[in-house]
Amino acid sequence: MNLQQFRFVQEAVRRNLNLTDTAKALHTSQPGVSKAILELEEELGIDIFARHGKRLRRVTEPGQEVLKAIDIILREVANLKRIGDEFSKQDAGTLSIATTHTQARYVLPGPVAALRRRYPKVQVVLHQGTPDQVAKMLLAETAEIGLATEALSGYEDLITLPCYEWQHAIVVPREHPLAAVERPTLEQIAAEPLVTYHPTVTGRSRIDAAFARARLHPQVALEALDSDVIKTYVKLGLGIGIVAEMAVRDDPGDLVARPVGHLFGQNVSRIAFRRGAYLRHFVYTFAESLSDRLTRALIQRAMGGGGEAYEL
Repeated sequence: MNLQQFRFVQEAVRRNLNLTDTAKALHTSQPGVSKAILELEEELGIDIFARHGKRLRRVTEPGQEVLKAIDIILREVANLKRIGDEFSKQDAGTLSIATTHTQARYVLPGPVAALRRRYPKVQVVLHQGTPDQVAKMLLAETAEIGLATEALSGYEDLITLPCYEWQHAIVVPREHPLAAVERPTLEQIAAEPLVTYHPTVTGRSRIDAAFARARLHPQVALEALDSDVIKTYVKLGLGIGIVAEMAVRDDPGDLVARPVGHLFGQNVSRIAFRRGAYLRHFVYTFAESLSDRLTRALIQRAMGGGGEAYEL
């Protein structure tokens, strides 16, 4: 058995048992993938996959155990490469970060710039997506570190730590009546068309829950993943915008912003790592720059299974 066979099996599961897609993802041939998996099954003396003809249909019960072992083996191989990189290249390497648009646009520029000043040989790669996509990129080891508000804590194979709290704000054109209201009410907001986030991102679930508790049914005129898109459509008069406060903290532009944490509560953005991953020293440095609550010792304790009570 060999690592190539392990990668073929793991990627086949990731590609929903489609060997053609598996071969494309790994830049090899479909017959080669099929042959390698069959050879591994023959050596192990079990069927990893149940088949219908030549097609894979499902992972068998012993196959589930094989997959768990393969995940551990390939994770440790990746860790060995990171250890080698850290001690051979010293302060060089690549830091891949998976995050949402709001975090990438408004939170990460300062920490990323600080990291590059300290480690000029480290290349930073930003992968943007929804919180679920961020989690999956971490699990697939496309990214080494993740940052999002939703979803991350729901994955057993991720270690997540609270990073910082934030609240929502409403944004309206300067001539809008609510521009003169310091503490708008839910009723005032619900009376207007809303332009806000898609239900999967940036604390949208808290917004919906607040309206539901008050038995209010606002009209959502537009949903978006991007705070800048929301602000653009508010300027065009589509409705009141509800965005993360960091999107309007420094310069709301032609809009007036009003914090509404008193209506929708506080949100917690979390940092995440794949369980069992080896973290290089500049990863710890970057994590520490995101929040004064995060320290190398705290992250190491969490990665080592030293308790789960790290809430803000």
